Amino acid sequence: MSKIALVTGASAGFGAAISRRLIAEGYTVVGAARRLDRLQTLQAELGAAFHPLVMDVTDTAAIDQGCGWISQQFAGLDLLVNNAGLALGVAPAQEASLNDWERMIATNVLGLTRLVHAVLPGMVKRNQGHIINIGSTAGSHPYPGGNVYGATKAFVRQLSLNLRADLWGTQVRVSNIEPGLCGGTEFSLVRLGDTERAAAVYEGADPLTADDIADAVAWVATRPARVNINAVELMPVSQSFAGLKIHRATPAA
Repeated sequence: MSKIALVTGASAGFGAAISRRLIAEGYTVVGAARRLDRLQTLQAELGAAFHPLVMDVTDTAAIDQGCGWISQQFAGLDLLVNNAGLALGVAPAQEASLNDWERMIATNVLGLTRLVHAVLPGMVKRNQGHIINIGSTAGSHPYPGGNVYGATKAFVRQLSLNLRADLWGTQVRVSNIEPGLCGGTEFSLVRLGDTERAAAVYEGADPLTADDIADAVAWVATRPARVNINAVELMPVSQSFAGLKIHRATPAA
């Protein structure tokens, strides 16, 4: 029997790449997302090992229904990849949209938390399973305009570590994948709402790709059962750490 994985945000970007890679590793993948047409296209590509599931992670009832369907179809969930998430806007906090903030929290924090809460008891009962959360370098390294997005990813990082503490004595594993600049996805288009601005983010930068993230997920998921990878932070070589900014007052005349 192949292992069963649930991948959220599976309709594009990281989620689609992760689904492809896990199937190549022998998993049966339930790909969850809001856009059924995208999921059906992926199913046509990947075949019987991919099972589409329409689920909005901001909708508690949809999560309950989706997890109920999985429990009816499969003996148990071996791997949850909490990939669904988004960033909205790059304005400084004092100018940012409250609606954008609330939507990021609803998806990146509450959606992920609800899924963990839904699947973790079953994993503990079976004393096996793995939760891989998709965080971000933004959860550790602040930058102007990152404000609430970075805060949501810091939550993901800390939740992942605290779950490890609670799961002491079990064989359930928890990991956090923290990508830096990554191109070839809808991330910047969703964040900026403009094709040209989104393309400019990656111009000349040779960013990571969705396949790089899928490779990291597959490596973490396929370590021996005795090994827990707490966190993996990866950046393109072109991305590094900027010095702290200093605002200097204009000298008095």
